[in-house]
Amino acid sequence: MQAEQLKLCHSQRTLKFRKLNMTSHEIDYEIIGHSMQMVEVELDPQETVIAEAGAMNYMEEGIDFETKMGDGSDAEQGFMSKLWSAGKRMMTGESVFMTHFTNRGYQKSRVAFAAPYPGSIIPIDLATMGGSVTCQKDAFLCAAMGTKIDIAFNKRLGSGFFGGEGFILQHLSGDGKAFVHAGGTVVEKKLNGETLKLDTGCLVAFSDGITYDIEMASGLKSMFFGGEGLFLATLSGHGTVWIQSLPFSRLADRIIQHAPAHGGSSQDE
Repeated sequence: MQAEQLKLCHSQRTLKFRKLNMTSHEIDYEIIGHSMQMVEVELDPQETVIAEAGAMNYMEEGIDFETKMGDGSDAEQGFMSKLWSAGKRMMTGESVFMTHFTNRGYQKSRVAFAAPYPGSIIPIDLATMGGSVTCQKDAFLCAAMGTKIDIAFNKRLGSGFFGGEGFILQHLSGDGKAFVHAGGTVVEKKLNGETLKLDTGCLVAFSDGITYDIEMASGLKSMFFGGEGLFLATLSGHGTVWIQSLPFSRLADRIIQHAPAHGGSSQDE
């Protein structure tokens, strides 16, 4: 009887493993540059990488690209499911379409992608992160074919009320490599039951096992005169958190703040 139970448990674990066994393409890559990085992806014949529209820098002979609705991770996905996924992306301001780059040649070819603003590119092996990672809605750059890219609305009450950069997130799942971009320098933090608080714009991504919420800064003085923002992102649990030193929103605010009020190269014009 005990032997039969052990055999049944083994069969259930095997079945669960097969369900989780994704089919992402295995791609090679190289990160080029330092403060303004790009990622060059090497594709074997018939391998595909998916990317946000407009992220491509250059591609070698043999690479063919096609714009499609969705990430193509589920070949059996129906039209209504694709429409629902596209609708969610549209509501968050993201492009409905994604670009699929496939090597149609007979030898290895490369295609390169870069972020739309200065910063770093983070390579993430989803297989080593429990199969999924959550990132800011504008952080995703590209990923191996088979990676599912979905919009995730944070269900926490605090983030639901206060919105901003922490309410709408992207959920990347699969067993291949994905690449996200961040502004400035990237810091990788490992949490083992600790709690980490940071500016909502400084969060890039976090792995499974991390709980995430947005809370109001304590004290009226801190809220109105501290200059650190009204809300903080709170992360706790066991997993990995990626932080950026220069969110694009902060950079844009400084540029607007110091831009001349009128056109011309000097104040006299």
